[in-house]
Amino acid sequence: QVQLVETGGGLVQAGDSLSLSCTASGRSSFRTYAWFRQAPGKEREFVAGITWSGVSTYGADSVKGRFTISKDNAKNMVNLLMNSLKPEDTAVYYCAASNYPSTYVARAFEYWGQGTRVTVSS
Repeated sequence: QVQLVETGGGLVQAGDSLSLSCTASGRSSFRTYAWFRQAPGKEREFVAGITWSGVSTYGADSVKGRFTISKDNAKNMVNLLMNSLKPEDTAVYYCAASNYPSTYVARAFEYWGQGTRVTVSS
């Protein structure tokens, strides 16, 4: 019933910006939205999250100040604006959502998109 679809991934050069979007269907809104990423050979990690009330939380220190999460309630969409991209940002980025207040760990999220690949060349 619920479907999350990510768009916006691609191949960019270091220093570029990229905006990812996640459009949800099957439910008008969620309590919590988040972006996770998984690089080859690494565990899935929390990148950024936003609550129903618009409170944002960021994960690793490396993304703070460069990435911005936002949501558009009318479109049931959550976005991730990534600035000053670095090669270490290369990963598959996943959108996730939960109907309940959540801590920002992968197991707390019921719904997941298929992911969109971001590759940052040096």
